[in-house]
Amino acid sequence: MSTKQWKWYVYIIKCLNNTYYTGITWNPNIRYEQHLSKFGSKYTAKHGIKKLAYLEEHTNLETARQREIQIKNWNQEKKEKLIKGEWKKEW
Repeated sequence: MSTKQWKWYVYIIKCLNNTYYTGITWNPNIRYEQHLSKFGSKYTAKHGIKKLAYLEEHTNLETARQREIQIKNWNQEKKEKLIKGEWKKEW
């Protein structure tokens, strides 16, 4: 039995229209490449990508998914504060 602990990441991508896309992944590099190639999500394929704006590490899928949902429900201003480091992690 393997004792390897998977890491999960919540990420925010800034799109060309200055909106944000929030998602989760176990491999940020591969996931970002998927978004760049327009296979990451319909939203980023439609709106294009400026940059990876934020990345947050989690030790399990459950907490990463909860955090993704939380951030998705935030307004643009609150997401920008998180990206700039002006907003603390809230659970």
